[in-house]
Order: sequence, then C-alpha cells, then structure tokens
Amino acid sequence: MNVNVHSIHFDADVKLQRFVREKLDKLNQYHDRIIDGEVYLRLEHDSQNRENKVVEVRMNIPGKELFAKRQGKSFEEAADQTAEALRRQLLRAKPRLRKAS
Repeated sequence: MNVNVHSIHFDADVKLQRFVREKLDKLNQYHDRIIDGEVYLRLEHDSQNRENKVVEVRMNIPGKELFAKRQGKSFEEAADQTAEALRRQLLRAKPRLRKAS
C-alpha cells in the first residue's frame, strides 16, 4: 500500500512518518485490497496545549473511501486511535465487498 504523509505547518521527523506508515501497513491483514492512503498530521491550537495533535487518514479501497480523524496528546497516540478506527471500518466493509463480487 502506498501511504503519503503530509505534515501541516510543521516538519514531521522521519521517525514519526515511519511510525504512521507501519501502523497503516498493519491494516493490510484486515483487508488485502487497500489501494493507498493519505495521512495529514496537524497541530491545532488550544489554550492549554493539551490534546492538540491531530491525525487524519483517507484510505481508498475498491469502491469506497474510508476516513478517520483522531486527536491526542501525541501524534503516536492519535495515530493508534486512527488506525483502530480504520480497522473497524475495514472489517465492516469487507463482507460487503464479498457480496458485491
């Protein structure tokens, strides 16, 4: 799966990009026909700088586009939550693909 990572208004280090790609690559075990994914990492401004790291993912599978957005104290936490949300969406989408084929 091809994953593009975009960091909005900051430069994400290679370690963070690798972490996000590895999280999303693990989703291949739940759905084998994932085409690609776009990841957006952004910092949102809040008054106390608590949970201001946001991870958005758009993932394409045949016939459908999946989307998840989560916010957390760190990008790693938000990426974990986003990957879990996408996993649930993939599990729901897979039986429908079998019926359509």
